[in-house]
Amino acid sequence: MGKSYDRIDGRIRTFIEAQPIFFTATAPLSGDGHVNLSPKGRLGTLAVLDELTLAYLDFGGSHAETIAHLRENGRITLMWCAFTGPPTVLRVHGRGEPVFRDDPRFTELLTRFAPEADGAGLRAIVLVRAERISDSCGFAVPFLEYREERPLHADYFGRKSEEEFAEYCAKKDYVGVSVDGLPALPLPLPPRP
Repeated sequence: MGKSYDRIDGRIRTFIEAQPIFFTATAPLSGDGHVNLSPKGRLGTLAVLDELTLAYLDFGGSHAETIAHLRENGRITLMWCAFTGPPTVLRVHGRGEPVFRDDPRFTELLTRFAPEADGAGLRAIVLVRAERISDSCGFAVPFLEYREERPLHADYFGRKSEEEFAEYCAKKDYVGVSVDGLPALPLPLPPRP
């Protein structure tokens, strides 16, 4: 039976920090807009900042739907599934905000992550303020064995200079604007502080 929680602490925090993957879900306000669901990995790129606030590092990719939806309306849900141990699904519904590289908060927020989590291709930090925290049984979630991180993403962007990464972002169809035409990542990409 599912429960709701007032804060992210104790067992809830331990569960979140132990998961190697989580998912983000966002949507535009338009009823015919595209709902977005994204997997997020890369060890150490999620941080619980306090009992109601989480943050994760947002790296370059083919799209920037989450950023676009957050800029438009701020709604976001984060979800974790237990692929080992007791069957659990945890969701944090809340309000999110992208903190871009030219935001004065960017550098201080980055210190909340392990140094090895930062890397090439970092374009924003997403802050999430929890409004509802709940779990459910997860009885249908399969057991899966975690083997290791895939280095492909970090390796790919690690071969690009800052200028090449900015060019990569500028030429992608759905990075500056979403598939629904909403403003996404500010372009030209601000330099890293």
